[in-house]
Amino acid sequence: MSREIGNNGGMRTLLAFCVLCGLALAADTPSPALLVLNKEEATLAIVDPTTFKVIAKVPTGDNPHEVAASADGRWAFVSNYGRGGGSISAIDLIAQKEKRVDVGELRGVHGIAAMNGKAVFASESAKLVATYDPASGKIERLVSTNQDMSHMVVMSRDGAKMFVSNMGSGTVTIAEKGAAWSQTAVRVGAGPEGIDVSPDGKEIWTATYGDGNIAVIDVATKKVKQTFPSNTRRANRVKITPDGKYALVSDMGGGELVIFDVASRKEVKRVRLGANPEGVLVEPSGQRAFVAVTGDDQVAVIDLKTFTIATRFSPGKGTGPDGMAWAKR
Repeated sequence: MSREIGNNGGMRTLLAFCVLCGLALAADTPSPALLVLNKEEATLAIVDPTTFKVIAKVPTGDNPHEVAASADGRWAFVSNYGRGGGSISAIDLIAQKEKRVDVGELRGVHGIAAMNGKAVFASESAKLVATYDPASGKIERLVSTNQDMSHMVVMSRDGAKMFVSNMGSGTVTIAEKGAAWSQTAVRVGAGPEGIDVSPDGKEIWTATYGDGNIAVIDVATKKVKQTFPSNTRRANRVKITPDGKYALVSDMGGGELVIFDVASRKEVKRVRLGANPEGVLVEPSGQRAFVAVTGDDQVAVIDLKTFTIATRFSPGKGTGPDGMAWAKR
């Protein structure tokens, strides 16, 4: 009898241990978490934004470029640009598992955002924006831009507007939700790529790397209100801080982060980063920015009070970090 009780007790202990292990695994992803895409390695790195330790890596599709997190912090949506194909990775951040989604003829998946639990992504080849719903597994076409190389997509805070940079056509598409989505193409200059919308939703900033300018669009009139030089060799991304005061522009060719005062359109500072700075993310508090220094396999952490490099960390050797997102449950 005592032997059986001992065995049962041991079994209960083992089961309890397994449950605890399961809970520990489910809690591995911190909240908040910094998500960093590694293009060369084809992984999503889940990073503790306090210690900068890489908690886990989850496989993605070929050549991942951009990542967005759902509002509840459960999902990460990754655009896998691929080489002649493309896909989306829907990553469960709790389980740290990927579901690979075939996008069919919607190749050249690049810009991606999250809206109402769905991924919103741009397809360069199909000249449109579509959605992917992880709950139903369905892809639905949303807006046809009819513009060449629809590359990056950002959403307004209320999800009623979207803004798409069309690199090949030199335009930005402003799409507005009504009974159906309507769209207007605004000509901005040569090669618009990096794009962001101001926190108040009134302005769109886009860097046109083909002519070295920044174009500012008035959302209400759907017209360019100002164009000025970025003084960059190859502007890649534009991010406006949550307080609306500063615009951060990564210069791939110049190896710098260029900071502009939004109100005056004047350059405030340049921060030397290294080889090929690309993806830029500003944390919700506005205290720090993260810049993927792709050529050096590093992420630079920028103190936005002093506009200096606070620290650097690496998601791995030969990883090629780029797109980033902030996930909070």
